[in-house]
Amino acid sequence: MPVSPYEIAAWKKATVQYDYHIHLDKMYYSVPYDYIKHQVDVRLTKDIVEIFYNHFRIASHKRLYGEAGQPSTNPDHMPDKHKQFINFNREYVLDWANSAGMHILATVRSILSSYKTEKQGLKSCLGLIKLADKHSIERLENACERALAYTPRPTLKSIQTILKTGQDKLPTNDLEKTEEKAGSSFGFTRGAAYYGGEIK
Repeated sequence: MPVSPYEIAAWKKATVQYDYHIHLDKMYYSVPYDYIKHQVDVRLTKDIVEIFYNHFRIASHKRLYGEAGQPSTNPDHMPDKHKQFINFNREYVLDWANSAGMHILATVRSILSSYKTEKQGLKSCLGLIKLADKHSIERLENACERALAYTPRPTLKSIQTILKTGQDKLPTNDLEKTEEKAGSSFGFTRGAAYYGGEIK
């Protein structure tokens, strides 16, 4: 006789996202960050989520139920520079933004107030922090200033677009000319970046 009773399990496939989590049944489960962009196999039972890569188990979590969007994150799966975010909450984000710059702070406050749930807002704010890691605090501050010039409610996507296209590096006069050109070409009055597009 088996030591434990047979348990029904389902198998699914998932791709590890850039935040080293997989999205499964509206919940998020972490895996070691080395597997970012890899496809993994997931075994689900009533209580457990097991994640495999090439038949080798790389992570296991208690299965989450209830409110959508909950994360199950093992700190050992994080890159060292992300472990500082273990106690990531509204206070942490506002303290970081206050020390980073006035335009970053205004952007963070706007993002936090624009979502129905705080968890969603915090996720976008974590995206801002990662942009600062990638591009520098100075560039992020300039990008937030540009975004706030377009709208009082900037989004993470608009900040990403500004940094990707290098608009944060343009002198104000050059940026205005670029916006005017985009406006005359596409019928926009605020430039393509305001709508989340790229200026060409």
